[in-house]
Amino acid sequence: MTENNTSLCFVDSNIWLYAFSTNDKEENKRILAKQLIQEKEIVISTQVVNEVSFNLFKKHKLDESSILNLINSFYNRYQIIQFNQNIYELASNVRGKYCFSFWDSLIIASALFADVNIFYSEDMQHKLTIEKKLTIINPFN
Repeated sequence: MTENNTSLCFVDSNIWLYAFSTNDKEENKRILAKQLIQEKEIVISTQVVNEVSFNLFKKHKLDESSILNLINSFYNRYQIIQFNQNIYELASNVRGKYCFSFWDSLIIASALFADVNIFYSEDMQHKLTIEKKLTIINPFN
């Protein structure tokens, strides 16, 4: 774990997917997501890389070359947290205490492990603070 860094934030998969969206109905969210990504120092996890890649491949029909370029871009630009025993144990504690799903608890545990203060997500409770240090923010709220 690193020393707590207030300039870093964790960005959930759904925010990335809005940033890459071509749906006109999601234009406002796309603009906000892109702005957030451009203005923040970001940490993500391998889970985010997996989810974004899978959704862009399956739903948006990106070709293999584009997916590989995206993955390389993630690794070149952002700190990526890989799962380890500590994260799995932390995720178990988070699930027990906050009743998150298995996958949500893993992503929250990754953010806690990275010692960030802000977790941007559309899918979780806005302004919920986890373990007195990680606050979930819905940037579209």
